[in-house]
Amino acid sequence: MKLIIASNNKNKVREIKEILSDHFDEIISLKEAGLDIDVIEDGATFEENAQKKAREVFAAAPFADAVLSDDSGLIVDALNGAPGVYSARFAGLEHDDEANNRKLLAVMKDVQMDNRTCRFACAITVVRKNAPELNYTGYVEGRLLFEKQGENGFGYDPLFLYEPLNMSFAEIPSDVKNKVSHRYSALNGILELLNREGLK
Repeated sequence: MKLIIASNNKNKVREIKEILSDHFDEIISLKEAGLDIDVIEDGATFEENAQKKAREVFAAAPFADAVLSDDSGLIVDALNGAPGVYSARFAGLEHDDEANNRKLLAVMKDVQMDNRTCRFACAITVVRKNAPELNYTGYVEGRLLFEKQGENGFGYDPLFLYEPLNMSFAEIPSDVKNKVSHRYSALNGILELLNREGLK
């Protein structure tokens, strides 16, 4: 079964490939599939954005058996859920991780650690040929650090304290992160749905 990941974010594609490599015959990114499509993420929720991307890419890729899309971001309780669906463009320009982290630190600078609770969310949609659409949202709880820690990961990973290991997501090795992350939770949920159908 050929799966297209509706993304060209190399870090996100790498994580999904690492987690799902044993469950699909071929997993390719938009670029690897020869698709040049930019879906506008204007949904009010992560789920709406994931569904829109998966459906539009699937419509443009008749050669694919399935298309997987995810929308993920950081939810900070002290900011009433922000940056939320605007996580990638919190500072204005999309996918400017440094600017997003700087802005988040600035708006949270006076918030004490007890009130810095947050979570990563990841909504995944899989659209398939001749089969129902699958949707699942995964979460991982944490706290927002006062400064960046670690050199691995991407996005808000250096600011996200994973308390069970007392390490930021940017300090945790990728093979460990891939077993506790929001994306793993969501992908695992999708796999459980597939397994219920008797599929690989």
